[in-house]
Amino acid sequence: MRSRVILLLMLCHVVLIACSPADRGAPTWGSGSSRGDAAKGRQLFASTCATCHGPHGEGIPGLGRSVMASDFVATRTDAELVAFIKTGRSVDDPLNTTGVAMPPKGGNPALTDADLADIVAYIRSLQR
Repeated sequence: MRSRVILLLMLCHVVLIACSPADRGAPTWGSGSSRGDAAKGRQLFASTCATCHGPHGEGIPGLGRSVMASDFVATRTDAELVAFIKTGRSVDDPLNTTGVAMPPKGGNPALTDADLADIVAYIRSLQR
């Protein structure tokens, strides 16, 4: 009976380790790796972000910078990018280089954190 309990505990331990994101190599939210779905993000980007950042993230002069070759994007974790998109950037922000405000959530208040993670995953796929 005791050996069965020990065996059951060992099996539970192995299952927990196997399901751990760190052990599977799965991304974690703060790691800089996105948990989003780039395919969903592409659709959301097209309907929300492309107006200023271009249909392929190439940027539109006088509106939005390119996200394809952006040092800003490249040097932020996914969680930081989600927080940035969630908050936006005002015209008077010293880091604003276009003189155009980026509204919170790209002007789409219906976007959830999961949607923003999907957009970040798509943006990551565009990075050169």
